[in-house]
Amino acid sequence: MLLIAGGNSDAAVFKRLAAVLAADHRVVTYDPRGNSRGLLDGPPRDQRIEEHADDAYRLLDHLTGPDEPAHVFGRCSGGLVALELAVRDQDRVRLTIAHEPPAMGLLPNAEDHLAFFDDVHETFRREGVAAALRKLRLVFEDGPAPTLPEAHDNTAFFPAHTVRPVTRFVPDLTTLATVADRIVVAGGRDSRTHTVHRPAVALAEWLGRERVLFPGGHVGYARYPVESARRLVEVFAASSGAVTPDRTGAGR
Repeated sequence: MLLIAGGNSDAAVFKRLAAVLAADHRVVTYDPRGNSRGLLDGPPRDQRIEEHADDAYRLLDHLTGPDEPAHVFGRCSGGLVALELAVRDQDRVRLTIAHEPPAMGLLPNAEDHLAFFDDVHETFRREGVAAALRKLRLVFEDGPAPTLPEAHDNTAFFPAHTVRPVTRFVPDLTTLATVADRIVVAGGRDSRTHTVHRPAVALAEWLGRERVLFPGGHVGYARYPVESARRLVEVFAASSGAVTPDRTGAGR
């Protein structure tokens, strides 16, 4: 089971979740390039989802046998990486859960959203990290961006090199449709009304897949590790059939 962090997160964000999952699964996670111990192969530059997907592919190739299946859970921009990996590594990746991938280009008012993230980036350049993060509150319906554990402080790298390129990335929907039966689009139960959740709704509808809800909000898996691990296992176990509906009755 491969867990892919996103945003300014690193492997630490999955520590509690992985500890629960490891009782019954082989769990792998890592620091994405540019975050914490994820080294860059050159000076800092804007991050590319395709490059991150190549990192994940190489990691799986290094750790697994040729016929060893993998299940993948990616959160935020890690969800976009997971979707790219699902297309690239079809022989190995059996099921992908993309949790609130921020593909703003899928939304009807995409240009407005992309202009907003451009503004976050420019605010960072003019006024620094704190001002950029205050502006970013709007995607969480004017609440603070979730505070998450991380090995190193990546808050400056995120607005400088991550937030603008990843929100502009749109998966190849035609290619993704060929593996739609192996894709689960997910989101937080408590973030359903937030802007950060909207691309998940659009993507699930485009693929003709049921949107699956997880405990908590955008980072519910970090705050509710036991419940989230149970939900993950439940969804992965149902991969050969219909995805188990959300038992709270909370739907779209």
